[in-house]
Amino acid sequence: MALVPYEEGGGWTARQLHSPWATFHFASRTIRLQQDWRRLGVAAVVWDAAVVLCAYLEMEGIDLRDRSVIELGAGTGLLGIVVTLLGARVTITDRAAALELLESNVQANLPPELRPRAVVKELTWGKDLDNFSPGAFDLILGADIVYLEETFAELLQTLEYLCSERTVILLSCRIRYERDLKFLRMLRERFSVSEVHYDSSKDVHIYKAQRGSRKDDL
Repeated sequence: MALVPYEEGGGWTARQLHSPWATFHFASRTIRLQQDWRRLGVAAVVWDAAVVLCAYLEMEGIDLRDRSVIELGAGTGLLGIVVTLLGARVTITDRAAALELLESNVQANLPPELRPRAVVKELTWGKDLDNFSPGAFDLILGADIVYLEETFAELLQTLEYLCSERTVILLSCRIRYERDLKFLRMLRERFSVSEVHYDSSKDVHIYKAQRGSRKDDL
């Protein structure tokens, strides 16, 4: 969501971050994404957390057909594109400055018949909520959106607004700093939270959250 660079370790090289293109294979398709680190920073490169969450959704055989999904802090759009290819109706969101690159990647990587199922829309956490229907989504996705402590309250406000009792939240992230653990504690004060996957090769965790103690399956 933030548009400023931050330092990243754990195997990411300068070449990967600054490459103008990144290529992946999901949902039986090759996905080629434009990146622009110098102009948009973290919003314009693909991070491991997005790759791991895409793989989790595909490899676990989770049925996303006709599910209503929203992605927060979509960046380059990899996750939203993959979820659309897997059959969902997806609202792909980020801040205004990231939307041009995001829209371009979405249009370039979805076949014409699927493009109406993916809508790119501006969302600044805590500020644009009136433009979204509360509780309208089956699934809320976020990949590597937990890193700026000053956004935690607005992110939690956004999650609470978008959630119904049936909504499942999946957040994929690295735990880099103490502040990341602080966010998880704040999340657990509002939702029932469990860790559903850990990729040791990339040091990425996936957390599932729902209102109350209800345990719906995807």
